[in-house]
Amino acid sequence: MTDLTDFTDKEIPEEERPLVHELDSIVIRFAGDSGDGMQLTGTQFTNTSAVLGNDISTLPDFPAEIRAPAGTLPGVSGFQVQFADKDILTPGDAPQVLIAMNPAALKKSLPDLERGGMIIVDTDAFTQQNLRKAGYDEDPLEEGPLKQHYRVYDIPLTSLNREALKDIEELSTKEKDRSKNLFALGITFWIFDRPLATTEEWLRKKFAGRDAIIEANTKALRMGYYFGENTEIFRQRYRVRPATLPPGTYRKVTGNEATALGLVTAARKADKPLFYGSYPITPASSILHFLAKLRHFDVRTFQAEDEIAAMGSVIGAAFGGAVAATGTSGPGIALKSEAMNLAVVLELPMIVINVQRGGPSTGLPTKTEQADLLQAMFGRNGESPIPIVAPQSPSDCFYATIEAARLAVRAMSPVMVLSEGFLANSSEPWQVPDADDIAAIEVNHPGPRAVSSNGDEPYLPFQRHDETLARPWALPGTAGLEHRIGGLSKAPLTGNVSYAPADHEQMVRERAEKVARLAEFIPEQEVYGPKAGELLLLSWGGTYGAIRMAVRQALEDGHSVAHAHLRYLNPFPRNLRDILSRYNRIVVPELNSGQLSFLLRGRFAINVQSYPKLHARPYTVSEIGDKINEILG
Repeated sequence: MTDLTDFTDKEIPEEERPLVHELDSIVIRFAGDSGDGMQLTGTQFTNTSAVLGNDISTLPDFPAEIRAPAGTLPGVSGFQVQFADKDILTPGDAPQVLIAMNPAALKKSLPDLERGGMIIVDTDAFTQQNLRKAGYDEDPLEEGPLKQHYRVYDIPLTSLNREALKDIEELSTKEKDRSKNLFALGITFWIFDRPLATTEEWLRKKFAGRDAIIEANTKALRMGYYFGENTEIFRQRYRVRPATLPPGTYRKVTGNEATALGLVTAARKADKPLFYGSYPITPASSILHFLAKLRHFDVRTFQAEDEIAAMGSVIGAAFGGAVAATGTSGPGIALKSEAMNLAVVLELPMIVINVQRGGPSTGLPTKTEQADLLQAMFGRNGESPIPIVAPQSPSDCFYATIEAARLAVRAMSPVMVLSEGFLANSSEPWQVPDADDIAAIEVNHPGPRAVSSNGDEPYLPFQRHDETLARPWALPGTAGLEHRIGGLSKAPLTGNVSYAPADHEQMVRERAEKVARLAEFIPEQEVYGPKAGELLLLSWGGTYGAIRMAVRQALEDGHSVAHAHLRYLNPFPRNLRDILSRYNRIVVPELNSGQLSFLLRGRFAINVQSYPKLHARPYTVSEIGDKINEILG
């Protein structure tokens, strides 16, 4: 067994030290068994790169099972990160570097790896049993195609890590093996010229009071770094300099974290408490986890026993005057739909966050999709339109959520935020805004009314605002504002139960019209690229980054192509019809079977070409670029 002390003090002459190559970006994937800590490893690499000032974009990918069978392909957990010295919008099409902790991780990730890329493997994991589990008939690390096409570094990570930690007697071998991901991270930090300080500080805070754990992980990290520095097996190092970003304060944020921060900010801007009632469901659960820590910001969280109870609690909170929100995924939206319809009829403001995942049914809980658009539009009985907003990036979840709250109060309606698993779990640098730059959310509650016995006019809970058609947001307990609520069909103005055909039609039309009138309030649609021409790519949600980068490259190549990205899906921006009329061809890439295309054809009676993807994975820039080239010849 190798003794790492042989390496730590060894001096390498300057002329023999590895060359450091400057690159503008690098894509790395960490992959291993779901118990190997790949999400932690990738997150720590990302945090360090963010602290150094690189632009970053990540793509976590993990099994749906709590503990998938160890060593199998379904049990592989991966974390891909692109870091760059320029503005990037995606986690990269293909990794250039793969850290594979077992044969299954190698086999699952190899098809994605860039030809000629670097592979670091833990050779200790390449046992006959693990090879069989991964479906290998022969050891791929033997001389053959793998080493002909890639730069492969065979490193016994597990045994090296055990040797490094042999003096820590408080921990068992199994406990020591849990830190081998830190050994691999240390190697990666050395190759890509990253410091250890950020991760070491995180370890001290994370495991405060557990000195043996701190010592083991810190030592594993450092020994991995020293291994890279002193063994001379890596003849090249790589450096990515900080990106040139607008001046300001930045933090790394995931989509779900940004959503939670958006909810808190919206409540503050409305000068109200935030109530978040939710039932845990992947991939929305971390919104609840994040908000539960923010009680000191007048945040009340409620983990309900089921989705129906969660939705009911939100309706109660909205009726009581709070900024009320819930978060779930597609199956949860199905369960919430009846109560959401009650909220539509009661005309109460609230935010419903749908972090979409692959379906139908339980489907692909940890994979991404955009297949809930039609559910958001029509997934309730009767005529029940609601506004729909879709964020375009992890950090944009913050702004989209605030916008949803603003629309909810303006229209007195539930508003759905259509996020998705890719945005929820991915991260990027977010420039923390100045709170004073975020406009207040204007809330007007009717005041108390004096009631006498001489036949004063009764309070009219459905008397609508002339401009918005919203009904008043009357708080319970306010003198003189007593009124009836419920799910039965209502008479205009009074809200009394009515089965009169004309009353039903009027209320249905008014509820639809108040949503439609939001088109006059939301911004007009913008276009990136030529304002008229041969081809327009129209997108929504998390497809933004890949499409924008592909269109950017196509414009540099001289193609007539433009990009319009929809943030508002109901109502559409008021100028969308005019924009669509200016282009000869319109293509809609989306992670479903063509739902937005279907809506556009029905709404505008235009020829829209759908470019669907149903792999439960985001588009790559090359896929969009190839489609542009195919269409334009």
